[in-house]
Amino acid sequence: MTSLLDVIRPATTTRERIVDVAVRMTGEHGWAQVTMGRLADEVGVSRQTVYNEIGTKAGLAEAMIMRELERFMDVVSLAFDEHPDDLVAAIEQAAGSVLEHAHDNLMLHAVVSATHGADTELLPLLTTHSANLLTVAKAVLADRVRPYGPGLSEERLDAAIDMVVRVVLSHVMQPSGTPARTGADIAWIAERVLGRPS
Repeated sequence: MTSLLDVIRPATTTRERIVDVAVRMTGEHGWAQVTMGRLADEVGVSRQTVYNEIGTKAGLAEAMIMRELERFMDVVSLAFDEHPDDLVAAIEQAAGSVLEHAHDNLMLHAVVSATHGADTELLPLLTTHSANLLTVAKAVLADRVRPYGPGLSEERLDAAIDMVVRVVLSHVMQPSGTPARTGADIAWIAERVLGRPS
């Protein structure tokens, strides 16, 4: 069985290393303290290399956010791959794994700090990309759910997927229980909406 750590791939390109270091710096010092010069020093490249790979600081924020979203979606895909015949079990594992991954996620902790006023420079960037993040997450989940044939109209399936994604995100931002317990609760709700396709 593939573990969560297997899903989190190490950085291999200069761009990936820059983004990884930016996430670490943001988690440790706050987004306001991340400058292209400091980032270049930490990565061990020139400032021009950082600009060539990333562009502006807003571009860096977008790259960080999309990198983290990709990692979360990898965790979701792994859960569905491990439960090809049981949609509810796939949702339970996906939700629990996302919450487990979120627990020690530096970027997410920076986001939560920003929402509580600790880093006002990061919050507008996150708000700008939030609709896109939600759209991507829902699209990935929809692609994984449809093959199970839940027997809902496209409109109802979209509503169910929207509900699942938003509930998971709310627990990511403000956990109320263990990842496993919350994943089980979300799966219980999803089963009431989606049924358990045969």
